[in-house]
Amino acid sequence: MRWIASVGGVGYLTPAPGTWGSLAALPLAYGILLLGGFWLLLVATVAALALGWYATAEVTRDGEHDPSWVVVDELVGQWIALFPVGYGAGMMGVEFWRLWPGWVAGFVLFRLFDIWKPWLVGRMDARGDAGGVMLDDVVAGIMAAVVSILLAGLAHGVLM
Repeated sequence: MRWIASVGGVGYLTPAPGTWGSLAALPLAYGILLLGGFWLLLVATVAALALGWYATAEVTRDGEHDPSWVVVDELVGQWIALFPVGYGAGMMGVEFWRLWPGWVAGFVLFRLFDIWKPWLVGRMDARGDAGGVMLDDVVAGIMAAVVSILLAGLAHGVLM
């Protein structure tokens, strides 16, 4: 369970294990997108959420509610933040790497919302259980995805 919760040990990297977890999520998401596109990333995210929730509950059962080395939540949230990239590239028939501004925006925005914990992110985190550990990053990922979509709309003149 520690291996899952730490995303194969990435959570033990210092400083800022959450940022390392988010960085590790990027090439994994890219590989998943290459293998099966957006829909495979969606399925992998749901599976990682379920497995991560279980693993987090197990490793935090007798101790700290959100140890810094638990980064499976960052992986899930980062993948959600990249949904617009995966879906947009697939819809437009372009290679995933060509939407590199979306990768950068998804990463930066997710980290911002995960660290800052505005509104619902903070409310989920305050739960103090494995669900809160996972769900604050889910909400941060959703917020990052929405802002990324808005930024893409501005960049492409759709929202002007």
